[in-house]
Amino acid sequence: MNTTTASRLSGFGRFIKWLLWTVVAIILLQQACAPYQLAAARDDLIDQLQEQRKARVMAMIHREESVSLFGVPVSTFIDIEDSEAVLRGIRSTPADQPIDFILHTPGGLVLAAEQIAHALLEHKGKVTVFVPHYAMSGGTLIALAADEIVMDPNAVLGPVDPQIDDMPAASIVAAVARKPPAQVSDEMLVRADVAAKARRQVASFVTQVLIKRLPRDKAAALALTLSEGQWTHDFPITVEAARQLGLPVSVDMPPLIYQLMDLYPQDGTQRPSVLYVPLRPRPAAAAGQGAAPGAATSRH
Repeated sequence: MNTTTASRLSGFGRFIKWLLWTVVAIILLQQACAPYQLAAARDDLIDQLQEQRKARVMAMIHREESVSLFGVPVSTFIDIEDSEAVLRGIRSTPADQPIDFILHTPGGLVLAAEQIAHALLEHKGKVTVFVPHYAMSGGTLIALAADEIVMDPNAVLGPVDPQIDDMPAASIVAAVARKPPAQVSDEMLVRADVAAKARRQVASFVTQVLIKRLPRDKAAALALTLSEGQWTHDFPITVEAARQLGLPVSVDMPPLIYQLMDLYPQDGTQRPSVLYVPLRPRPAAAAGQGAAPGAATSRH
């Protein structure tokens, strides 16, 4: 091998090494910029919604996420930081300006949910809560404070019965009532006492929320239905069921809200369990042949 050939091979090797490092740098840069790009896209959609709806738009969206630390799965939920942020947003909104609140949550702390619900209830402008998928437990408590609840036709709300140490308060009270006091531990008696108080407190708060649009007797009856524990905590209250309960529910969901939800992808490294691809346009009818009577046309 002559000197010229060796020099060319060496130069080619350096070029390949430079190219590989460049590719790695680009990938790392894209990963570093991705969260900022995603946040900017969310802000842009919320700004579009505000212009379209002429309202202050706020979103509280919780995803069940898998974190990389030890691979421990965690769920995000309503906490005090959420209530602090929402209250700041409401304080910065003119009193008579409508508020659109986008809600996607499994629930969370009763205190935080009650703070948010109370602040929305006190707001003078119209409050609309949008539920594109689900708003369970504390999320339902917040939705009850709205003047209007807009749900996807397949979205659900849930009961607001309190939980004590991950156990339904109603079930704790019922279990203790079935045993003689001498056969119940002091710890469980204390839990039962706390559970009974929690049920009364939640029912009382929900009644005060519902009085805004319902007579007191009907508000108290609905509050009891939602909080007494007649259903499991994950029982789905559909659009039809919510309407039967007397809640002001519509299904006029703005398309931009679905687009916003697409910008909150589920984190994690596992493969997705649901896959689909966009539908291909249907071919036009052959020349001289009309569409079959009653045939549907595809829409987006």
